[in-house]
Amino acid sequence: MQKDEMSLEYSVTIESSNDAFKVDTGETVLDAALRQGILLPHGCRGGFCGSCLGEVISGEVVYTEGLPDGLSEEDAAAGKALFCKASAISDLTIKVPEYRKEKFDIKMLPARIEQLQKLNHDVMLVELKLPEHETFRYLAGQYIDILLKDGRRRSFSMASPPGEGHLLQLHIRRVPGGYFTGQVFETLKEKDILRIEGPLGSFWFRDDSPRQAILVAGGTGFAPIKAIIEQQLASGSTRPLHFFWGVRASQDLYMRELVEAWDAEYPNFHFIPVLSEPAAEEQWEGETGFVHEAVARRFPALGKFDVYLCGPPPMIDAARERFSSQGLPDTQIFSDSFEFSNE
Repeated sequence: MQKDEMSLEYSVTIESSNDAFKVDTGETVLDAALRQGILLPHGCRGGFCGSCLGEVISGEVVYTEGLPDGLSEEDAAAGKALFCKASAISDLTIKVPEYRKEKFDIKMLPARIEQLQKLNHDVMLVELKLPEHETFRYLAGQYIDILLKDGRRRSFSMASPPGEGHLLQLHIRRVPGGYFTGQVFETLKEKDILRIEGPLGSFWFRDDSPRQAILVAGGTGFAPIKAIIEQQLASGSTRPLHFFWGVRASQDLYMRELVEAWDAEYPNFHFIPVLSEPAAEEQWEGETGFVHEAVARRFPALGKFDVYLCGPPPMIDAARERFSSQGLPDTQIFSDSFEFSNE
């Protein structure tokens, strides 16, 4: 039902369950859902990655900043919507692939740099200490935004699992010409204060699934995968975990000893490193090429697995296409695409 133009809120109902929440005029559907403990799928929150793509079954939405880059005019005309940018102008019924009811307070907090440690030639471990009086709940796999002084944001996944006090660990790779990553390697120092916002993102481990899990990381996509693996191993779960880590050369496996220690200690954990360009002097005898191709070779039939992907967009896209051809349903693939920030 269309409401009076002066109304301050509308009702949004999720078709699959009849769960509902309120959205204020001018507020995005995603922001309203998160505020009320409905964790809709989302990633970049900038209208680029497509993680929050859903369908408007009834009602009407608008995009106050114009149609997002990640949504075509054809999809919009067909009722598709990116809920990170869509605002309601009527009551809505929406359809989303999945969601989770989890009450998180998305907070803006100061965070002190407790430690800066180079993990290899281009990856820095940044450990942040949050205020002692604050609680910060999150799921392994989620991310935070670092809020820069000029209003820009940079998103980084938490490499530390929940429950490690007030410390958060990030793995930050230096991007050539990167505005913020250059600061991380050149000017930031321990005890500096940053401002963060989070937790954000819908990349988390589905504990209720009976299937084996394949976890695929490209480069520093290892960070959220690490948090997930550590939480699973600490819980005593015996669910098989197959971890494929794709990098260029062995020096890019920046925490290799830790992962190999898991492989040796836990019978249900299996580590498969994959190098795309191993140096001749390495005499590498392991998997080579694209990491998703290594998965495809090891597991030709993927229907009995859940697959978690974290890395650059080309890796995610190629993996989705290949794994679909090998019997993996869309409902059993979960991804976090490491997009470069749009200025």
